[in-house]
Amino acid sequence: MTTIDDAKPFEILLAEDNVTDVMLTRKALKNAKIRNRLHVVEDGVEAIEFLRKKGKYREVPTPGLVLLDLNMPRKDGREVLAEVKRDPELKIIPIVVLTTSSNDKDVLEAYGLHANSYILKPVDFDQFCEVIQALDKFWFNVVKLP
Repeated sequence: MTTIDDAKPFEILLAEDNVTDVMLTRKALKNAKIRNRLHVVEDGVEAIEFLRKKGKYREVPTPGLVLLDLNMPRKDGREVLAEVKRDPELKIIPIVVLTTSSNDKDVLEAYGLHANSYILKPVDFDQFCEVIQALDKFWFNVVKLP
């Protein structure tokens, strides 16, 4: 949990097209009492627009962490990851691939595109909550972020 007094909530961008997974992520964050703000986009095109503050996303805060699904419409997570990591202004934002794919090819490709971590989404809600708590502890309490 983010515990630094008077710290602004950490901004998280969730790029996820599955409404149920979005709902589970929100619920897991709430259950873990994580006070970081979650912004949600439904596809890769919106993720890039959000990160570049284009169109309806002109006023959004820059996220400190992106949770990225691999399989999304219009532009998939691999394309988003490649585009973000090529951009000198965006490449410092940590990207955690959060997906159901356990395919070794997907894992290797994500790391080859400079994903900061690759996490399998558990099907069980309690296990999903544990994953979210582990993300919180690591990314918001252990790691020094830009």
